[in-house]
Amino acid sequence: MQPKGFKFSAVEAAIKKPGRLDLALIFSEMPATLAAVFTTNKVKAAPVLLGMERAKDGICQAVVVNSGNANACTGPRGMEDARQTSRLVAEGLGIPDEAVQVSSTGVIGVQLPMERLRSGLPKLVEGLGSGSLDDVARAIMTTDTFPKLETRQGEAGGVCYTITGVAKGAGMIMPNMATMLAFIVTDAAVDPAWLRKAFCQVIDASFNVITVDGDTSTNDTALLLANGAAGNPIIQGGTPEADRFMRELRDVVLALARQIVRDGEGATKFVAITVKGALTAEEARRAAMSVANSSLVKTAFFGQDANWGRILAAVGYAGVAVDPDRVALFFDDVLMADNGFFAGGDAETRGSEVLHKKEFTVTVDLRLGEGCSTVYTSDLSYDYVKINADYRT
Repeated sequence: MQPKGFKFSAVEAAIKKPGRLDLALIFSEMPATLAAVFTTNKVKAAPVLLGMERAKDGICQAVVVNSGNANACTGPRGMEDARQTSRLVAEGLGIPDEAVQVSSTGVIGVQLPMERLRSGLPKLVEGLGSGSLDDVARAIMTTDTFPKLETRQGEAGGVCYTITGVAKGAGMIMPNMATMLAFIVTDAAVDPAWLRKAFCQVIDASFNVITVDGDTSTNDTALLLANGAAGNPIIQGGTPEADRFMRELRDVVLALARQIVRDGEGATKFVAITVKGALTAEEARRAAMSVANSSLVKTAFFGQDANWGRILAAVGYAGVAVDPDRVALFFDDVLMADNGFFAGGDAETRGSEVLHKKEFTVTVDLRLGEGCSTVYTSDLSYDYVKINADYRT
């Protein structure tokens, strides 16, 4: 079920190569409240810079996004191309230019083929209503192998609302944020100030706890549009309705984040890394992310090698409090090490069996405090190297 008051469209503009959808439009029939989070990379793409500038107003009515070209490291011309894209969409829709958000993903350092965009954008506007959010999910894919889409429903004041999101991402995935685009739309009416705060909290607990390869992109963008078309009483922070909205939103965004990890470039494993017993939750997250980003750990996952020592080593250099003589380590429920030593017995055999599964959990218990955190990662395979060795061709 799609949220009320939104229309979608996607077309082929052959931005990088023909034969696939690569230009998409999300349109709200009325101005929507906007919450936005962008990359923390100091090298930011033109659409990110434009989006950050416009997000300050907190209103958005349309999002236009292309794949195949990041429009990053493209100088003044890149910024003008982003602005021109926005103007063309605004004119076609009859809305203010400032109400349009522009996003791009793809190759860095290449100018946008504006003649193709100028040809494709009118078709995009004309096609509104004929497309779906699934079409948008397909159009924003780059090295993704499947479209990422998630939906939840909630209720406020006896009125049902829908939250639906799409995302793309498979490589250059790392917190703050990942190389990903995410667009979430809801027909719920939500207090703007609370919505922006809630969205940041949700992002921190989802897109900021995933990693594929430790690289953070120039284009990372997550946008949430709430247009109120469901007609519910405005959801205010600190209420049961707000708690439920937060749960539904978190479910949508975390599901999208997990799909990104499952689709990690060349990935054959989906791994949850949980560190508990740390002095603080922040130290637990740092330790878990250290394990999740270790190339040695990730290649061991790919080789299905129960090399638990690499995991303890990654915890040891994470810069958090560790007493090696107290640490326990599990693959799923198999105890691999206790008090810093190999658990012995059939742990090696049983641990290897766990690593042969497509999905499993690694748990490290530091036994120092109450801090706990889980991050999600993939393995590092031959195919990851192949994909990124010829990405531009």
